[in-house]
Amino acid sequence: MAEQNPFLVPSGSSEAGGSFDPAGRTVEAGRGLEWLKRGWQLFTRNPGMWIAIAVILMVIVIVLSFVPVVGTLAVNFLMPVFAGGILLGCKSLSEGGELGIDTLFAGFKQNTTNLILVGVFYLVGVVAITLLVFLIGGGAALTGGLMGRGPGVGMAVGGFFVALLVMLALLVPLAMAVWFAPALVVFHNVAPLEAMKASFFACLKNIVPFLVYGVILFVLCMIAMIPFGLGMLIMLPVMMGSLYASYVEIFE
Repeated sequence: MAEQNPFLVPSGSSEAGGSFDPAGRTVEAGRGLEWLKRGWQLFTRNPGMWIAIAVILMVIVIVLSFVPVVGTLAVNFLMPVFAGGILLGCKSLSEGGELGIDTLFAGFKQNTTNLILVGVFYLVGVVAITLLVFLIGGGAALTGGLMGRGPGVGMAVGGFFVALLVMLALLVPLAMAVWFAPALVVFHNVAPLEAMKASFFACLKNIVPFLVYGVILFVLCMIAMIPFGLGMLIMLPVMMGSLYASYVEIFE
């Protein structure tokens, strides 16, 4: 008997599958490496098209980044939409279907508003964290200035490191909240805030496999950046494929 593909989504409904668990499942620590392997397998099924999608996405992001304020907002708002489209492409490949350039824009045809709202809530979170960090760091610098050069420098430096730790401590939960959110929205039409909540708790209960996944992904991305960053044309599709693999295993 042929081994069943654990990442093949059932086609019994118009959604992602019939075994959907909105709370998410707990998986073993070693699954983080397996997600990256599955991402690589999805990439090798159509590497040329994956690289073309990665190039187009990078060009869009770079062009928008040159537009002051509006461009930056557009990047944050549209990334979940692009992610939703790419995840639909991963689903198609996992079921033996095709992958095309239009995959990148598939999120504009399905649950677009909710996908954009995920980006909006993410940006609100980033702004709130930035303001808090600025208040902590700025307050420490001001206090240090009033204390004089000696103890004041120590106060300012200490405040800077505290602000940095606070930023990291808050950005990680925010990243956890948006990791699965586009998939939950595009596959099951989950409301944006509910999707972010479910994503956060699913990542939290699988913190060990995600730590393994994160360390390996960080190393691979550092290696991919060596040849003028060209390796990211491969790492980006692999990462999106691994995101889909982790979503299916935990939620489907």
